[in-house]
Amino acid sequence: MSNLVSPEWVDSKIRDKNTVIFDCRFSLADPEMGFEVYKKDHIEGAFFADLDQHLSGTITTHGGRHPLPSVNILSQFLSSCGVDSEKIVIAYDDQSGIMAARFWWLMKYAGLNQVYVMQGGYKHYKEKGYAVSSKLPTQKTSEIKLDFNKNMIITRDELVKAVQQKDKLLIDAREPNRFKGIAEPIDPVAGHIPTAINVPWESHFNKPGWWKDKEDLTNLYKDQLVDNKTRVVYCGSGVTACVNAFAMSEAGLELPILYAGSWSDWISYNDHEIETD
Repeated sequence: MSNLVSPEWVDSKIRDKNTVIFDCRFSLADPEMGFEVYKKDHIEGAFFADLDQHLSGTITTHGGRHPLPSVNILSQFLSSCGVDSEKIVIAYDDQSGIMAARFWWLMKYAGLNQVYVMQGGYKHYKEKGYAVSSKLPTQKTSEIKLDFNKNMIITRDELVKAVQQKDKLLIDAREPNRFKGIAEPIDPVAGHIPTAINVPWESHFNKPGWWKDKEDLTNLYKDQLVDNKTRVVYCGSGVTACVNAFAMSEAGLELPILYAGSWSDWISYNDHEIETD
């Protein structure tokens, strides 16, 4: 079954008590932007999920720019939105699916199964004339017990071992110039993790917000996956890598492991080897 749902289908679910919708709009360049545009209008009944506050944990010396949230942070947030294990959960954004994919991955990591991403993004939904509102939804309380699947992530120590033994396929989701070390607009060091290949997150879309179909996503990975190695995805801070994970799942491939700290964690250790092209 597809992880994608149409704007039309989402509009049909806005008053369904068994469905919870999340607005994940966010700008890395302007962290306040997401909530500001959400307050102006959003899909009727949608809750706001902030990348920094709800979908990430506390930044420390190591762990990257967007470490995974704790069980308490995520469970309290989801409970306040009325989410439980029986709810259908839908995420959308206006960042080509980046933030919605992060939300989707976190829900899978937390043990929720009925999680979907809306095709096209909010702009398309609004332009089609579907129900939007500036009214903030009423906070709720639900009983939810999250069960984080540790098999979906790889630790820094495990990754170091994998790089040394070359027994896993590392996939870097960043744009080619960052992967090659030609440019690095965000992190203080340029380059990539040794042995990694580059499958940019943008390559999974026909146009911004519109995911390629299953056949095209399968073809995108068929040449890289011939060795049957366990796949590990990473990016700058563990956000856009979720696009690659989502795409692989949509293609019917086994969900890859996420290096959550990603490049920003890797370079926080002075003894880590770095490659450039």
